Amino acid sequence: MTTVATSEEAPQLPPAVPLMSNADFRALANPRSRELLRLAQYLDRRHWKSSALTRPLLGEIFHQATYLEELLDAYGARYNERWRPYRATMAAAKLFAGVNYVLLHIQHSLPAYRLLPVEGDFVAATAEAVEFSGQVLLRIGRRMLLQARQLELDAPPGDNRDEEWEESLPPGRLAHNRKGHRAVDASETVTYLATAFLNQAAGSELLHVPMRIRPSEYLRCVPETVSEEEVRRLQHQFHNLQSLYDTFVSDTDTERLNPDLPVLRGHISVIFHLLETATGFAHYYERHVMGNTARLPEGRVPLVDGRQLIDYLMRYSLSFASRFLTAGRELCQKMLKRYAEIGRVEVAGPRYRGFHVRPATLVAKIVCHYGSKVSMELAGDSFDASSPMDIFRANEKINREKRAWLSAEVDKLPCIREAEFFSDPCQAVRRVVFTLAEQGKIVIYQRPLPARSPEESDAYKDPLQYVLDEVKRLQTTGVIDIETEITVAFVGDKRVLKDLRLLAGCGYGEDHFGNNTPLPKEIAYLRRGQV
Repeated sequence: MTTVATSEEAPQLPPAVPLMSNADFRALANPRSRELLRLAQYLDRRHWKSSALTRPLLGEIFHQATYLEELLDAYGARYNERWRPYRATMAAAKLFAGVNYVLLHIQHSLPAYRLLPVEGDFVAATAEAVEFSGQVLLRIGRRMLLQARQLELDAPPGDNRDEEWEESLPPGRLAHNRKGHRAVDASETVTYLATAFLNQAAGSELLHVPMRIRPSEYLRCVPETVSEEEVRRLQHQFHNLQSLYDTFVSDTDTERLNPDLPVLRGHISVIFHLLETATGFAHYYERHVMGNTARLPEGRVPLVDGRQLIDYLMRYSLSFASRFLTAGRELCQKMLKRYAEIGRVEVAGPRYRGFHVRPATLVAKIVCHYGSKVSMELAGDSFDASSPMDIFRANEKINREKRAWLSAEVDKLPCIREAEFFSDPCQAVRRVVFTLAEQGKIVIYQRPLPARSPEESDAYKDPLQYVLDEVKRLQTTGVIDIETEITVAFVGDKRVLKDLRLLAGCGYGEDHFGNNTPLPKEIAYLRRGQV
């Protein structure tokens, strides 16, 4: 039997949202649009002269556009055919006002950043980017005024309050006469901060993309290689790095006594601000340009040329961020060398084929990451740990010793003295290899064992020499290897040795059969191919 719920028991549905007429919404949006339209009129009157765009003006445009965008979103304007274009213009006004504000901040802050010299004229390139984003903002303002007339919004009366947006900034700075509020250990602070920058630089390969391709390839990189998501991720990470500096280093005696620290802070800040502009450019291209040009009404010109937008993203924002990142990395390596504490650590060598390409390259990457001098010592010889080729030399020595040991072990086998042992040389090689494997003296990486032709074995007059040469060949080509403990010593900066110990502790990133294994998070930068 079905029970019918009474009206008191029935669930209460939320009331339907009433629809608002265009006239009612216009009455709501009209007073809230007035200030932003007044700012658009101001820009139109000035025809965007460089002196017109000031931070007070841009800050007010950003504030008013955000305020109006939120109102439009609250009433579903983005889904309304009549109001959607107006809402899109608000988004563009907010974004380019924000980007332009950051560019002006870079311009005004350059003297304080103490940036190291890099390729290209950064001052001129920044001025060019300011003009580009300013011209876009002028077009946005004119589009906004046109849309306001179409929506029958009241145009604000003209006024002469232009001086309200002027920004007169005479040269000079206040005296830096406040005492540092705390003392910190110079060596520990510099080491921590420089290492944090190097680790961040290791994960910022995206910044170097424009430097490695031709300008004609820029468009193809967005968003597959260079995306808003990845650029925004880097922006947040450099902001965190800036916060780290301001929390632990700013206003300390260490900062005052070490002139490199303010320079490093300037590089962190300018990279962060360049990534802010890159995020804005990438966002607008992905959200408002990609795929939208073909849907524009006939005769309507896009607010922003997509190719030009990508050009500023790649040629200005990311390219200069890459250059300042490289300069900052070299500065950090120099700082670490100054505070280096020399130590020595003994670790096991790689179990799989010794210092072949992968472990030798990983060792060199760690050393190059810090820019310190580290040597690797083995059996009385010293090798440059920053050079994979020099580490390979150590492996040649290891392999020579292994082959000599292998010959001695073969000579100890009773089977080689049996009368019938050499009747089949190929079978004799297999018997030797498998006997040594059963004794735990070698490991076999490939089965079946590759064998030479009978003609090659017949060419040997001494069957024992053939067996010895063939076993050595199998070891040289990596078919087999000797189970032996290799101990090496690294000498150099203790910070580098710490990471080398971690690398050795995880088998140099591979198991006993040469397969990749996870690296500890402290040295995860090795997997990014950045050094």
